[in-house]
Amino acid sequence: MAGEIVDAAIAYREMLAADPDHVEALHYLGVVLHQQGDTAESIEMILRALQLDASSPERYNDLGNILTENGRFAEARQAFSAALELNATDANLWNNLGSVLHRLNEFPEAETAYRNAVSISPNFVPALNNLAALLAEQNQVEESSFFACRAYVQPPLTDKPLKMLGIAYYRLGLVAEAADCYRSWLDAEPDNPLARHHLVACTGQDIPAKATDRYLISLFNDMAENFDTKLVGKLGYCGPDIVGNLLNDYLTANANLSVLDGGCGTGLCAPVLKPYARLLTGVDISSRMLGKAAERALYDVLVESELTSYLKGKQQSFDLITMADTLVYFGNLSDIFALVRQALLPLGTFCFTVESASSVEASLGYQLNASGRYSHSKSYLTELLNAHDFILLQEHEANIRHEFGKPTLGMGFLTQIAR
Repeated sequence: MAGEIVDAAIAYREMLAADPDHVEALHYLGVVLHQQGDTAESIEMILRALQLDASSPERYNDLGNILTENGRFAEARQAFSAALELNATDANLWNNLGSVLHRLNEFPEAETAYRNAVSISPNFVPALNNLAALLAEQNQVEESSFFACRAYVQPPLTDKPLKMLGIAYYRLGLVAEAADCYRSWLDAEPDNPLARHHLVACTGQDIPAKATDRYLISLFNDMAENFDTKLVGKLGYCGPDIVGNLLNDYLTANANLSVLDGGCGTGLCAPVLKPYARLLTGVDISSRMLGKAAERALYDVLVESELTSYLKGKQQSFDLITMADTLVYFGNLSDIFALVRQALLPLGTFCFTVESASSVEASLGYQLNASGRYSHSKSYLTELLNAHDFILLQEHEANIRHEFGKPTLGMGFLTQIAR
């Protein structure tokens, strides 16, 4: 390869010796000199070619690329702008201009350039990725994720994990395509609980009353190490805040209650619950999540168990039971509400959060979303609470998390066993 470059440089110089104004020889000698590392003469050659013939957008583009590689962004902007004056329908030129404007911190102009590139060529991956990055820098997470996922689903797809492709298609609202990814994943790994659960979530076929134990163990064991950073830092999860606000209005934090944190995860609710607790128990199905919860040193007892199995063995054991972001993995809540009722002491309190269902079949009152989480209707929850002798003390609507930058509406409920 190096030898071919040297030979090309010799050939172009011979052409210029015979004709010093040979435009193509000047231009391509400039390109070759750049490849050899002689940037100064490279730029000189291309500029001479442009002085002789300024009608080539490609020539301006090559000049802009060389200037960009050498950090001469303002000059590169001029070169790309000149190219676009000659050909404003070239997505690559708009993307290159956007790139140098981005580096010059001229964000609105860079965004316009990237959007022009995407408008001309909707599947042009470099522009999609650059626009996604620019929007992310400006904290426009929802739109950023949209363009990043559009870029991700462009061919070739061969080396892209089916799990990530499924997530990208889901973000784009292409649920059927997401289902195809999970179906292919399940074909390759017939026993994979993640693939099976998300295929069901995307197809709506054979929806279970709750997520399987194997799915939850696999999901949360994998997520444990970075769970807090992702859920709170990136997704803006505020379940513990909702629980804290609900409890603060009705209970006194005098550390005299037996408290159960059901589905405690890494213990995000522990700081909220500890002031109320004489004895604070955390229960979770994931051993790795419990390991993280133990590091907080706030729980008196930590138990590895599926939640309904644990509650079946408890009779009037707790003054307060909380479930923050736990019931999103349960569809039918009748059984667990009955078990909570059984496990609470007289006049005991039950505090929980759910995701709000936007449209739910009346016969169910809940739905399994393509996200893999369940959501519930307010009417369904109210009916269940009444059926199990709970009095609703307070409810609170809030954006419980963000997914791809888009808020997810949730509800928090504070209830008490009827007298």
